[in-house]
Amino acid sequence: MTDVAGFELEAVHKEFVLDRKPLIAIDRVDHVAPVGTLTALLGPSGCGKSTVLRMLADLETPTSGAVRIHGRAPFQWRSDHQIGVAFQDPALLPWRTVYDNINFALQVTGADVPKSAVSDLITLVGLRGFESARPRQLSGGMRQRVAIARALVTEPTVLLLDEPFGALDAMTRRRMNMELQRVWMEKGTTTLLVTHSIDEAVILADEIVVMSPRPSTILATIPVDLPRPRTMEMARSPEFHSVADKVSSVLVAGDEE
Repeated sequence: MTDVAGFELEAVHKEFVLDRKPLIAIDRVDHVAPVGTLTALLGPSGCGKSTVLRMLADLETPTSGAVRIHGRAPFQWRSDHQIGVAFQDPALLPWRTVYDNINFALQVTGADVPKSAVSDLITLVGLRGFESARPRQLSGGMRQRVAIARALVTEPTVLLLDEPFGALDAMTRRRMNMELQRVWMEKGTTTLLVTHSIDEAVILADEIVVMSPRPSTILATIPVDLPRPRTMEMARSPEFHSVADKVSSVLVAGDEE
């Protein structure tokens, strides 16, 4: 292993206790993601995708093995406010405006960023003109844009996204995929995206890590060699469907084992 990796999982094993019995969630997972890449983590429900993300976020610890971000333990990055996280529920403060919800991350962490950081991110995620709006005045997609901007405002080393668009309708989700790709290309932050959607993974990721049912291991790591920026039209191309079919085949084979 080397400290040039964006994030790394080394022989990661995770057990929980359920009804006083050990439950193996993740058996053995090894993976190295290069700096500045977007990795999609895909697998059946309950396979441990979110557990991997939570270990990288320092919200869980592995039972054995090691988890590193840019060569350091996650708790070191969390202590330095260098981990950005966004979940399916944007969890915005309803009494705060768009500007204040994003700025709240700076107030909590005390991160040293330019004074223009909040305004710049509002522009980047396409919410200029909505700075004074409150969450109830925003659509679901707009609320997720605020959550992603809030996760990015501290200029994190790694961005962790746990099904951020899972509650959105299909068309809004696809538009948000395009928006996230644009923001990610602008920022270049090492990113892990947990998703159930094969199409979303292919649209967004540099590589797709496919996990098996519990106790989970990695079935395959599939590179996505499609040019950027990726478009909605590209999703209808033979090249796109070739990657999607490969991912689907791995998932089906994993379910049958």
